[in-house]
Amino acid sequence: MRHRVAGRRLSRDSEHRLALRRNLAASLFEYETISTTIEKAKEVKPFTEKLITLAKKGTLTARRKAISMLGNRNIIAYEDNKPVKKNTIIGKLFSEIGPRYLDRHGGYTRIIHLALRRLGDNGQLVLLQLVGSEDQPEKKSGKKTSEKKFRKKARKPQQTTKAADRSNEETDKQQ
Repeated sequence: MRHRVAGRRLSRDSEHRLALRRNLAASLFEYETISTTIEKAKEVKPFTEKLITLAKKGTLTARRKAISMLGNRNIIAYEDNKPVKKNTIIGKLFSEIGPRYLDRHGGYTRIIHLALRRLGDNGQLVLLQLVGSEDQPEKKSGKKTSEKKFRKKARKPQQTTKAADRSNEETDKQQ
């Protein structure tokens, strides 16, 4: 029985799972979108959400906690075929990603299912990406429901006025 056993094994031992989770989270923070399998994405999503919540705090304690959870690898870019250090993962997390979500209470990542499958084992692929403040879906306006309510309200008085007209006609005939 698996009572109170959380998480997925992913056919790896515990050290390999930890390294996989750290590497996927670091890649997500570096590139802001990654392609992976659905099981790995579902496993790394809560981990990254917790790290972004730490980054929103922005304190030294939160930074140290994030370094202990994630590590602090360098972000390297190639200019003229030479590697150049741009930043660190923790630096980008605390300087760019954390402040981006200050007004958001959770839900910093999304999983988008792809129609593609991996060639070797036919695994289902997904995109795991950070939600941007400009990419937030707009709330649907209540126009349709208010129009329907308005139409229903408009019909009822018309029906009642017709019924009233009939009753008035009947009373006129009786007099």
